[in-house]
Amino acid sequence: MPYEMIATLMFSTMMLMLLTGQRVFGAIGFVAVVAALLLWGDKGGYDIGFAAAMKLMKWYPLLTLPMFIFMGYVLSESKIADDLYKMFHVWMGGLRGGLAIGTIGLMVLISAMNGLSVAGMAIGATIALPELLKRGYDKRMVTGVIQAGSSLGILVPPSVVLVLYAMIARQPVGQLWLAGVVPGLMMAALFIIYIVVRCWKNPELGPALPAAERDIPQAEKYRLLLAGLLPLVIFAVMMVPFVNGWTSLVESSAIGAIAAFLAAVLKGRMTREVFEKSVRNTLGITCMFMWIILAALAFGAVFDGLGAVKAIESLFTERLGLNPWVILILMQLSFIVMGTFLDDTAMLVIVAPLYVPLVGELGFDLIWYGILYTITCQIAYMTPPFGYNLFLMRAMAPPEISIQDIYRSIGPFVMVMVGALILVMVFPQLALWLPNYVYGN
Repeated sequence: MPYEMIATLMFSTMMLMLLTGQRVFGAIGFVAVVAALLLWGDKGGYDIGFAAAMKLMKWYPLLTLPMFIFMGYVLSESKIADDLYKMFHVWMGGLRGGLAIGTIGLMVLISAMNGLSVAGMAIGATIALPELLKRGYDKRMVTGVIQAGSSLGILVPPSVVLVLYAMIARQPVGQLWLAGVVPGLMMAALFIIYIVVRCWKNPELGPALPAAERDIPQAEKYRLLLAGLLPLVIFAVMMVPFVNGWTSLVESSAIGAIAAFLAAVLKGRMTREVFEKSVRNTLGITCMFMWIILAALAFGAVFDGLGAVKAIESLFTERLGLNPWVILILMQLSFIVMGTFLDDTAMLVIVAPLYVPLVGELGFDLIWYGILYTITCQIAYMTPPFGYNLFLMRAMAPPEISIQDIYRSIGPFVMVMVGALILVMVFPQLALWLPNYVYGN
């Protein structure tokens, strides 16, 4: 059988297994191991899975994963995120759309606390959404704000998804995280500009808070400011030594975890229940990602052994005569299509063995492509009919917000994300400047 046919058979079998509802790592790992045994027999086939496991266990930067997940859960479970929203409520409530702008700021800081979009969605839907609705904000606009803001969790460091990409693409995690800073902040700024313009043209969408609600003693305002900025201080304590080269990435992640733990202790919120829940959730998510990475490495090894990437590159560039940029755009469109029924980790694991080496063969920077992939995942999360964030919002939103409201809310924010994606594609230095500057020094 031609190698191209074997690769196609593997890919289609994997997709078929996923459609049956199997776990992602189980479907991908099963196809990888069976294909390896059929192709190379008992001697070579066993080695592929074993080598993938050893590579995973010896990958030192993977230690950052449980550290950052633990840090995020401690800050979330100890209700330090609530202080953040109170700060934005008091300091920005006087502006038209000020609470919606504050919600985007909240999401950026939540993203810096926990590299998962689900955490931002949960906090936004439970803390920000009821307050926004109670104060007369347009339900469609604020629903879109929370969905868009929560998607920043997989782009702003410490992004767990970028850790997964780094392992599969064999790229430095630190460079990928730094590459996500400018595009992430740029996207947040574009969201804020959209909110400001919409509320300036139509004040009823985001009315300013009454003066009576904002009229509190100046000392209390500054106390809230200090309490709300605590997660930002923790992030700075963690990242400044790393950016300056004083600590490694793993050491910085440990500093962040310890700082978050001490902050919860000093505020009197580190109860046994908070600690146990944080540790259990950290263990569960870390193990899930390790199984996914293991399956992806095994699957990728079989693809490399088949030479499937070279064959597909030849098909696109020589037989079909496609330009590398056209191939890249087709890849991004395929992510959006897959995002209607898969989450970001599943998408990456399924196509990484094929896409990542192909991107390298086409001459593109793999750090830059990691940011493109992440932004495209954000768009896919919010694209009907089966966007991941759409269903999360439906599960968490109050009864007065219907599924039609949720679908209609995301249109403008998806367009902003598409604009950000185009900017990063046209100007790669938006993603590459900061890692080049830090690592160049």
